[in-house]
Amino acid sequence: MNAMQRTQGIVSKWVIAGGAYLVVALAGGAQVRTTNKIEHGAPTQSVNVERAEVVSVTGNDLIVKMADGELRDFPNVPENKTVTVDGKALTIRDLKPGMKLERTTVITTTPRMITTVRTVTGKVWHVSAPNSVILTLEDGTNQSFKIPKGQKFTVNGQVTDAFGLKKGMNVTATAVTETPETVVAHEVKHTGTMPPPPPEIPQQGVTLLVVVVHPTPVESAAAAEPAPTKLPKTATSLPLIGLLGAALCTFAFGLRAKRALCS
Repeated sequence: MNAMQRTQGIVSKWVIAGGAYLVVALAGGAQVRTTNKIEHGAPTQSVNVERAEVVSVTGNDLIVKMADGELRDFPNVPENKTVTVDGKALTIRDLKPGMKLERTTVITTTPRMITTVRTVTGKVWHVSAPNSVILTLEDGTNQSFKIPKGQKFTVNGQVTDAFGLKKGMNVTATAVTETPETVVAHEVKHTGTMPPPPPEIPQQGVTLLVVVVHPTPVESAAAAEPAPTKLPKTATSLPLIGLLGAALCTFAFGLRAKRALCS
């Protein structure tokens, strides 16, 4: 009874060659075999690039400015999150204001079809027509299977419904289930660039002005002005005449005095 309770609720859709009915045939022993086949469709990709600039970093709290001017706060950034800058993996501790960040997200969507083929071989142990049938498997355990509405069975070449199953019949049934799925893969890359270096500020006290003096040759006055052909007249002959008159007067007084002494 415990085995039966463990196997309650198992639902199978029994089909063969596209038909929706159980194929029942003579078989020996009992077992369940399951095979899966996966067929992938053509994948599609979408790429989303987000750019931002680091505004501030406080501990593990990161604030960035998006390309559209929006400010975004990323609190509690994990230590293992890295961004590749100049080939180096940097953590939140290495980010500086002014750094340019870029997050590229590649989403790959791949459709696929999973086909599950399940073959059950066993002996009818109990039938609750038209809802379920319990089969005794090869290991001696009983397993319950729900019967879809309108299910048909083939027994010894004869088509019947669940009411035609009898205890002790050896049956083999194949269940084919097709399950469409979509596999979505996300690939995120974080890259960035360092901020430009700050402009150099000249140190105080350092003279940056250099005065270059180019000497100008000084020409002499003689070289600058042409020599005159005649000397300029700078005086008159009156002083000379006066000097000669004074000399003659002195000579006359001297002669007069000499005559007076001789007489």
